[in-house]
Amino acid sequence: MINLYQKTCNEINRDLANRLAQLRKRRKISQEELAKRSGVTLGSLRRFEQTGEISLLSFTKLAIALEVDNELDELFTQVPFASIEEVIRGQNK
Repeated sequence: MINLYQKTCNEINRDLANRLAQLRKRRKISQEELAKRSGVTLGSLRRFEQTGEISLLSFTKLAIALEVDNELDELFTQVPFASIEEVIRGQNK
């Protein structure tokens, strides 16, 4: 698991890029093949794997192509309430 509280945005992006590259390689999928399957340009995929830079749309397309998009559904599912008043207001809506 990535420790988000002690990393910069760039470090988090590079970690995600490394994980995606490892997954791609484990599945024996070339960059060219993943680009084709996902609809993301080869240049964008290469840049992402090298730098961590990519648009959210392209990242989502890559996740779908690698069949790990279900993991994206788990992001931000447990948004904590700031106070008891916020809980009460949410129940009254």
